[in-house]
Amino acid sequence: MPSWKLVSGLCIGFFGSLVAVAGIGYAMVGVPNEENAAALSQNNVYYWANGKQMIATGSGQNRQNVTIDRIPEAMQQAVISAENKSFYQDSGVDPMGIARALANMARGGDTQGGSTITQQFVKNTYLSQDQTVTRKFKEMFISIKVGTKLSKDEILQGYLNTSYYGRGAYGIQAAAQTYYGKDAVKLEPSECAFLAALLKGPTYYDPAGNESLDTAASADANEKRSKERWGWILEQMHNDKKLSDAAYQKAISRYPMPDDRKAAKGMSGQIGYLADTAKKYVLNNSNITEKQFDQGGYQIKTTFDKAKVDALAKAVKKVEKQKLDPDKRELDKHVQFGAASVKPKDGAIVALYGGAGYENGHFNNNADTSGVPVGSTWKPFVLAAAMEHGTYRSDGVGLSPLSKYNGNDDLKVRKPDGSYYLRKDNSIFRQQNETDYPWGYIPLRKAMEQSVNTPFVQLGVDVGMARVREMAKQSGILDQSMVQELNPSFALGTSTPSAIRMADAYATFAASGKQAAPYSVTSVKFNGQEVPGFEKPRITQAMPENVANNVTNVLENVIENGTGKNALSLGRTAAGKTGTTDENKSAWFVGYTQQLSTSVAMFREDPKSAKLLSMNGTAGEKSIHGGDVPTLVWTEFMKAALKGETDLGFPKPEKIGAIQDEVGAPSPTPTPSAEPSETVTESPSATPSDSSTPSPSPTDTCGFFGCEDDGGTENGGTGGEPSTSPSPTDTGENGGNSRGNGNGGIFGGPTG
Repeated sequence: MPSWKLVSGLCIGFFGSLVAVAGIGYAMVGVPNEENAAALSQNNVYYWANGKQMIATGSGQNRQNVTIDRIPEAMQQAVISAENKSFYQDSGVDPMGIARALANMARGGDTQGGSTITQQFVKNTYLSQDQTVTRKFKEMFISIKVGTKLSKDEILQGYLNTSYYGRGAYGIQAAAQTYYGKDAVKLEPSECAFLAALLKGPTYYDPAGNESLDTAASADANEKRSKERWGWILEQMHNDKKLSDAAYQKAISRYPMPDDRKAAKGMSGQIGYLADTAKKYVLNNSNITEKQFDQGGYQIKTTFDKAKVDALAKAVKKVEKQKLDPDKRELDKHVQFGAASVKPKDGAIVALYGGAGYENGHFNNNADTSGVPVGSTWKPFVLAAAMEHGTYRSDGVGLSPLSKYNGNDDLKVRKPDGSYYLRKDNSIFRQQNETDYPWGYIPLRKAMEQSVNTPFVQLGVDVGMARVREMAKQSGILDQSMVQELNPSFALGTSTPSAIRMADAYATFAASGKQAAPYSVTSVKFNGQEVPGFEKPRITQAMPENVANNVTNVLENVIENGTGKNALSLGRTAAGKTGTTDENKSAWFVGYTQQLSTSVAMFREDPKSAKLLSMNGTAGEKSIHGGDVPTLVWTEFMKAALKGETDLGFPKPEKIGAIQDEVGAPSPTPTPSAEPSETVTESPSATPSDSSTPSPSPTDTCGFFGCEDDGGTENGGTGGEPSTSPSPTDTGENGGNSRGNGNGGIFGGPTG
């Protein structure tokens, strides 16, 4: 055992060393003579894919220092009560807070929680935002020295003038103008508490929302967070005797909702959405914080093609002008579009349409916003999962697209154990189509062509919704945009991926199963130095080539003979799928060639509640479907985007899977003998027309693997399609065509 003298000596030596290190550190670290470059005015410069400048924007245009006498007492006290109650008494550092921050750093965790107002002023003014031990020690020693050189009022003035309040506003004067359109000196106590709440993190406390940066930062969620912290700050000010009872009651009586967000100079048209998308990508793929980024000094080269961006906006505007008249039709108001175009085998986002423009008060990026159900554009993922994995009855053998499923309306959906799905009242759940047209047992290929719901609901159950979900994820759909409850309607597109993600996922089919995550930035430089982390995304094989090629072959038929026939005017080989949701709240078309995959979404939104509204009656039509306006926009854009490009067609698919008819289908099913042909068509008699509903012939329907009889009804029936046509009052995607889409029943599933 060591003697007490030895232990005492070691302890004295250890603490003496700490004192010496602290003394040396204090002596060596001086207060910089100049402000950190990050605290000065700089711009971020965005470039098009060809290297030409798109826009220069940053903090330089929105910062103005004010003296302490121009900052209301309520604003000063709001930040002190909220962040550093001992400000006027402490030495400028919080030793315990620093210890916690260093401990967190040692564990690789968050470094927040160790800063006084003095330390934050020092960090804002003299140091970088790097979360390192070295920076933390410098901050501590400089803070101590600053505390001896500057008065508390000077430090508080500096802090309020250098802090970031969101919306590109640096300093209290810029924040007051940005949020309330007034000078800082005129701020009310209630408004001061609101602005102090923003210092917690404007991304999450600005009630206008910042969903483009984080889906958790929706307007509703942000407003709730803001109100809670605003109320808490006022309470702290009252408790600290900085607000009288009367002043507190007046301030707390009304939440000071700030002005709407305004467009920064140059951020009109689609530019705001492009810069917004690129900024989000930079923040998600680097250690750069939003505050650092908005301080400027970055050069961002994007993937955006100006000609294609302009063509997409022009396509939307042209079709809007043709179809919508909000001045004369109330139901044409509040209609919105979101669209995106992605390169297959690469993932580069070459164009997007985010909305009417910042200058028109539309700040949400419709191309990168989740919340709009995709409807039947989800069905290809169901088919792909079936082709790769088969069903619970197939021992891993994939399905042929000629496998027959019941396409009749009002279908009882069967579980693998043979029982039926039940409603909450224990009655049998029945899946609906849009019309009651008696399709009988039809090949999945035909069901995709006419977007009949009931076959895909049952197929999804047979394959397993977990496998459908995994297929969508492997194709590029994000987990968080998919509904968590895997009920039967999951197969019909209740999920809400963004237009960017849908274009990227379909690009996986276009690329024979090769998946590349969407990206919008190819390089970032800070003050001329390359920032790491912006290499192209890695390409993976999301599904077997032949699965993707067969899905493409089926989706070609959707355009050639089915609900997507408005895309035929493109005049080149293409594949795609229409989608329409329950109550006609959204309509989609997603389609592709080998060169480009493009998605177009259309929806109506209540400007006050942001809830989706029905489009029944919009454009003077009984209902809007994916094969209508969205397909027209898609076609108009793709004509311009692919002008002069070679029609590459698609790889010829090989025969896939085995015919595995649904339980209850008529048997036996003949074994196909014909080899697949490069051009696949359905029976001409089944082709929809503008003026009539489909009347499939009761004769064989010729498809990818030969001709198969389309006979059968839910109860066995007599075989073949019924000889009667649907009522002329039935409407569909292409002006009166029966699409067979359902209303989702108890599970609220979208229609096709």
